[in-house]
Amino acid sequence: MAAAPIRPRRSVLYMPAANARALEKAQTLDADGFIFDLEDAVAPDAKVAARDQLARALAGFDYRGRERVVRVNGLDTPWAADDLRMAARSGADAVLVPKVESAAALLAAEAALVDAGAPVGMALWAMMETPRAFLRADEIAGATPRLACLAMGTSDLAHELRALHTPDRIAFLPSLGLGLLAARAHGLAALDGVHLDLSDDAGFEAACRQALVLGFDGKTLIHPKTIAGANAVFSPDPARIAWAERVTAAHAAAEAAGKGVVLVDGKLIENLHVAEAQRLLALANAIGN
Repeated sequence: MAAAPIRPRRSVLYMPAANARALEKAQTLDADGFIFDLEDAVAPDAKVAARDQLARALAGFDYRGRERVVRVNGLDTPWAADDLRMAARSGADAVLVPKVESAAALLAAEAALVDAGAPVGMALWAMMETPRAFLRADEIAGATPRLACLAMGTSDLAHELRALHTPDRIAFLPSLGLGLLAARAHGLAALDGVHLDLSDDAGFEAACRQALVLGFDGKTLIHPKTIAGANAVFSPDPARIAWAERVTAAHAAAEAAGKGVVLVDGKLIENLHVAEAQRLLALANAIGN
């Protein structure tokens, strides 16, 4: 299967499907993607109306090329089957399955989407938010080629672990590490969980920077005010872009001259450095577009 083109996912904002104003406002926001939520953000008696409203929004609004993801209700709920049928025909880019704990769950969701006429290019995303999910992360990440992203659900995970939210997020690091390892082993994107305290700008930036250091592609968000901050942290900085340009140019020159050794800034450049430089430049180009 050909590698998917690099797509920025620095900021992926949850949008409640029951909120018509939010669905319309998303057209003007600079998030890299939106998770249109039919699950946690919608009360049980509003599920059907929210689903219908989201279908109309996806058909009628212009989200300017941003990634559009539908989070359906859990597969064991009475709304899941209709959610999946709607999502399959909605024109969305992906479907996010909540509380995934096995490969079988993703395969069941995929089968329902295919039966409902989902296009080949519609991706699956998996919410990783329970201890069992992280203990089975490798199985889940390898479930199907349609899977494109693992999204960490640290709020539910905190509840399951009986853990506390602390500035260093130490309680979540073992789970985040397992999720990230599985994502990278299978060539998937990985998104960090949300930051709940919207009054804590410094804490939000610190969480983003920690996620960047760990290797995450971006962060899931709960409010538009945090989009710019996430975009800033997860964008390649100018120094890294300049390095990537020097590496790719030196590598190309060495290949043209038939040389096997490449030095940049006095350091030996290996194939892994070239691959990372090419990834950074492709990401920067995707962000610029």
